[in-house]
Parts: sequence; structure tokens; C-alpha cells
Amino acid sequence: MSVTESASRNTPKRPLSVRVPRPAPAHPAPLDMGEGTDIRVMSRYIERSGRPWFPIMGEYHFSRDQPDHWETELRKIRSGGVNIVSTYILWILHEEQQGDVRWDGARDLRRFVETAQIVGLDVVIRIGPWAHGETRNGGFPDWLQALPIARRTNDPDYLALVRGWYAQIAAQVHGLFRDHQNPHGPIVGVQVENEIYDQPDHLGTLRDMAEAEGMRASLWTATGWGGAQLPERRVLPVYAGYADAFWEESHTGWPEFGRMHFTFSAVRDDLTVGADLRQVGVDGSVATESADPWPFATCELGGGMPVAYHRRPLVDPEDVAALAHVKLGSGSSWQGYYLFHGGTQVIGNTTTQESQATGYPNDLPVRDYDFFAPIGREGAQRPHFHALRRQHLMLEAFGEAIVAEPAVIPGDGDVRWSVRGDDRRAWLFVNNHQPALAALETIPGVQFHVEMAASTITMPAAPFTLSAGTFACWPIRQRLGGIDAVTATAQPITQIQTSQGMLVVLAATPGVPVEIQCDEGDVDMVSGATAERRDGGGITVTPITAPGPDCRVKIGTTTFVVLDDDTANGVWKGHVAGRERIVIWDGEGWFDETGFRVTEDPRPRTARVLPALAQGQATVIPVPGADVVRDLPAPVFDDVRTAPVRTGGSAGRFSAPADVDVARLPSTHVDIRDEWFDEAERLLLEITWTGDVMRVYAGDTLIADQFWSGRPLDVDLLPYRELIIRDGLHLRGFAWAPDSGIHVDPRVRPGAVEPVLEVHGAALRTVRSRQIC
Repeated sequence: MSVTESASRNTPKRPLSVRVPRPAPAHPAPLDMGEGTDIRVMSRYIERSGRPWFPIMGEYHFSRDQPDHWETELRKIRSGGVNIVSTYILWILHEEQQGDVRWDGARDLRRFVETAQIVGLDVVIRIGPWAHGETRNGGFPDWLQALPIARRTNDPDYLALVRGWYAQIAAQVHGLFRDHQNPHGPIVGVQVENEIYDQPDHLGTLRDMAEAEGMRASLWTATGWGGAQLPERRVLPVYAGYADAFWEESHTGWPEFGRMHFTFSAVRDDLTVGADLRQVGVDGSVATESADPWPFATCELGGGMPVAYHRRPLVDPEDVAALAHVKLGSGSSWQGYYLFHGGTQVIGNTTTQESQATGYPNDLPVRDYDFFAPIGREGAQRPHFHALRRQHLMLEAFGEAIVAEPAVIPGDGDVRWSVRGDDRRAWLFVNNHQPALAALETIPGVQFHVEMAASTITMPAAPFTLSAGTFACWPIRQRLGGIDAVTATAQPITQIQTSQGMLVVLAATPGVPVEIQCDEGDVDMVSGATAERRDGGGITVTPITAPGPDCRVKIGTTTFVVLDDDTANGVWKGHVAGRERIVIWDGEGWFDETGFRVTEDPRPRTARVLPALAQGQATVIPVPGADVVRDLPAPVFDDVRTAPVRTGGSAGRFSAPADVDVARLPSTHVDIRDEWFDEAERLLLEITWTGDVMRVYAGDTLIADQFWSGRPLDVDLLPYRELIIRDGLHLRGFAWAPDSGIHVDPRVRPGAVEPVLEVHGAALRTVRSRQIC
């Protein structure tokens, strides 16, 4: 293939071509995993009950949320197409004082795991003992950090303490592991340690100790990034990929490593993740490809990115979805997100956040661990939650046909694309998205030729313009609905059986004509579309209606619903009224044991349900608007001050203002009335502001904080109702300094010549949910 290189990315001289060979058969991976279960690691995928299985894992820290929220938030995670929840067990939160180990309240690991099982999620526990997770001491209790022992090694004194900690964990989750005695147990995997690079014997010892204490997992994992040395056969390496990084320097624009995560590649490792905590230099390069005979698995695809004081990335929802898409096209067989649900740093005897004062190069907020995750710390479902759900529904419906096949990645040209398949069927992935700081350009004249054993597939029929920001996955001769071999320039989302036959939901690719190719023998009737015979046999079907809920193409007994890009992000799938159904809803929601619930919104809207709830009943459900938003007077800061400029930590980076600095600031009162809390599942205060640092207090209790990066600050006031009514709600903030050397995305960085601390708007949102079907 040849593509003319130029600043404007000219039209390719000829179609982009690739040949897809027949891959070697998959075989058992040379790993010693758990015995006696139906989960087995093969060379390219994880097998479950004898069939290829695509794990989709989302991280949610039980101890950084309230137990009363767990079930609803886990149901949201499951409704996002996630089938495994992973969670750190942060030692510092359970044993602040040596010998006083607590599992009560938000520390109740067993309750969390059992709740995950109730809602249909498997569980991976990340047992440390060192976890990181932007936690003080990496999760080590202060008393352990102070001992004269060699932590994170096989020092006998250290191992004796870890053995006791593991025994405590094992006791909490006894009987919950998936093993030969409990084939339906929720815990399917255990990760030992985190981000350790040069202690393979220690990792093996940790697994031995965990098993000796009764942890019998089907899967054992360890983080493999940074060129980690791992014990032979003992753990499955899991990898990471982020769109940006708070741990880079404040003078860094878009990090050099970023491009690899938006380019299809067989390289699994990113040497830069966690590099700021290692004692060796890293130049931003990536490791060379290895011939590992086990699947490409991830545990930390960036669901967003937190901010540090010195560097505040502004990751967009599209960045998260495109990165995950690229990993699929690069051969990922296990999509794991960190974080999938944000949280709040815990204040116990001390703060628990990562800070320069506790040995880190970075200062992070005291409370804020929202991470701009797909589900925010206060339960909001963000645009990337919906975009990822669309991917996950595809994997749920068609993942077996995707995960079993390797990726073939053309290595030249401006168009980033790959094909996963064999010489009979495949999936074509294309990506033309990169973050805004390094956005890609539109590419005209794109057309793909995929050479297979029996024929060469051309798609689409004529070259098209690949718009900047577009990413998509197209089926090539895949079985969709009742049709054996479908090739389409639209991305499958899901499918469902109806009384009229199979219904398949597709998402049109912006700017690309929708074409559905079928073998002629598969087609005995076409409606809602034009059909043309193709050279070489078969037909090409083109819808006569623009993509949207009413764009329906029937081919034989299979109906294709072709949605526009925005509507496609509103597709949900779950059980309603006794059977599995598709719900099209563009707001927040989740499935529970009664059906589909939505979060009330001021706008009246409609939901569509397929198939209909009853014979002859309309599929459209009206959902009236609700009065749930109350605008408040914007708080005014009369005394505008900038924070003291300091540097510190092991890398000499900008330091956040200390508590004593904040205590000198005057406070601004926000009037909150007691009756506003009534009938609220949450009462969210949202502040849209510009400045440097903002803290929110209920009386003297710090309940939320934020380093400004262009996003609003939100906090649920309901848990602090009594404090707020008794002692008031107050804000304290530092202004943005015009000459600040702190990195803030140029798209939102203030251009003012004077210090800025301004609240542009404040609102209270009463969160209530209701069942609509």
C-alpha cells in the first residue's frame, strides 16, 4: 500500500490492502492458574465453560464510596456492559493502627463482593500489599512504612506482616472464590502487588502466601508494564494505556507515549506508566514486541485521568472510547478499565491521598478521586460511559467471534487500521482519533481491500473521506442475526430475538454510506433498502432511510436497525418484564431486579423498548421532565489570593497549598436549606468555576476539593446534611495566577492578566430515579 505523505494527508494512491491468513490454532497457555474451574487461559484468549470469553473489567474502590451506594453503582457498572468489577484492598484503610484490623462500614469487603455477585458481576481482588491507587504510602499503613524492614521484598520480617494481612483478607472472602468446590463463586481472579518491576521471586512468594491462606483463584495476575520481570508461569501479565498523564512534567504538552495508545500495534507494554515512581530513567520509548504465548490482557485502560497540582490533563470522553477501541483492534482479549467508577479519598487518622509530604513526586487533591471516570464519584454517567457501553454490548453479542482471532496490522500509511480474523471471517478496525492537543486530520479517498481465502472484500464500494475523530469496527463475512456472512460499513452493537425474527442493531459510521453486503444465497427478501448485485456474486443493500431509530432494513427474517452515531450511544440491553430487551434511552439509567430505571431530568424525553412490552403495545415510552435542578446565587470571593509558589517532592514539582495556607483564606458561605434534602437519593452541588484550588467544607469538615482543570466541581451533600444545617456550607479558594507554570490544557487555560477566582454558576440537583419499564 502506498500513501502520499503530505501536511494535508492526501488521498491514498490505491486502496489500502491486507491479506488475512489462517492463524495457528489456539492452545493452552503455559501458565499455572487455578485448578478445578471452568476458566482456562489459552494462547490468545480466556476460555470459560469451553468457549472463548471476553472479560470486560471495571475498577471501583468499595472503600472510597459509601456502602449504601454499592448496589446501585454496581448495577450501573453492569448495565454498562462490564462483566467483572475489580477493586483494590487498601491496607492503610483497614489497619491504621497495628493490630486493629477493621472490616466495618465502607471497609466491608465481603458485603461488597456478595453485592457484586447479586447484580451479576464477577470480581477480581487486587490484594497488594502495595497498591498505589494514588494512595498514601501506596496503601501501606503509616506504622508499616516506619518499620526498619525491606518492604516489597522477601525480607522475612516484611513477609510475616504480609502473611497476617493476607490471612485477614482470606477470612473475609472465604467461600467466595470460584473453584472446584464453588463453581459459581464470584471471585475469579487475584492480582498480587502492583507496579513492581524487578522482584519476580517476591511476586511468586506473594502468590504462594495468598494460596496458603486459602485464596484459590481461577486467574492470577500481575502488572506487566514498565518491562516488569515476572515469575515464570505464575501470573498472567496485565497492561495499561492512558490518553494522558498527571505524572508527566508541567512543561509537557501531550506526552510522547500517547501516540502508541491511538495506533494499532502488537506492542503491549508502555514503559512510561508509573515511571515517576521508579528509580531508573525512562526516555518515553515503548518496549519491543514479545512473543508471549498468552493473551493480551489489560487492567488499566484509562477510564479518565486524575489531576495533580503541577499537571492537570483534560481527557475528553472520545479519548477514552477511542483508546479502548484501538486496544480491541490491537488484539486485546481482556478490556480492563482504571477507573470505571470514581471515588473519594478517605480521611481517617490522616489523609490518604498521594502527596509530596508522603514521599511522592506529585501532590493530588485531598478528597477528589473522581478520575473523570465513566461513572463519576457521585454516580453521574458521563458520555464515555455510553460510548464504552456501545463497545461492550458488541463484545457481549459478538465477542466470541472477535476474541478468538489475532490482529493483522498493516504497518504503513496514514490510515490507522487493523483486521482481526482468519481467512474466512474478520473484523475491520479503523481509528482516526487522537486527543485534541495532537488531533489527526481528515483523510480523503479511503477504501479497504481485505484478501481472504475465497475472495477479496472491498469496503465501501467507493472511496470515502475518513473524518477527523472517527473510529469504527466493521464486520467482514460475520454471522449477524440469521444471515451467515454479513459485511457492513456500520458497527454492530447488539442483537436480539423477536417474534418476527432476529433484530440486529448497527451504528452508522459518520460520513460513510451504509452498505450491507450479503451472499445471494442468504437473501430471499429485502425491504427498506435498495439492493444491487455485486461483481463476483452476492448483493449490496443500501438503506433508503437516513440512519436513526426508523431506519430499518429487513433481509430475509433478519431486521437491521441502523442508528445514527448519537442514538447508538443510547442503546442499552438487559432484562425487562421477564425477558431480555433493548432499550434506547439517551439519559442516565440502569437495570435492576424490577426493570429499567432512569435518573429524572428536567427535559421530557422518550424511551424505546424492543421488543415491545406487550403484543400490540407501542415501543415508545414517554418520560416527562422533572423539577430537579435549583439554581443558586453564585458565591462571590471578595478576597482574591494566589497560592504560595513552592516546589517539592522527589522531582521538584510544584506543590499544592498546605492546610495552613488554606486556613488563612476567608470563607464564602453557600445557603443550603434543610427541606431541599427531602426525597433526594443524592443532593448534588455543582459549581462551575475558574481558579486554582477550591475546597468545600461542612462546618470545619472538608467534604470536597478540586484543582481546577476546566471541569465543574460536584459533591453530594446528603451524607453531610446534619453538619451543613448545623454549621453551614463554606467555600475556600485560591485564584489562578496568570504567570503560573502549572500545566492546564490550552483549550481552557485562563488568558487573564490578573489573578482569577470566579464562580460562574452554582446549582443543586436533586437526584431521584424512577422505573420506566
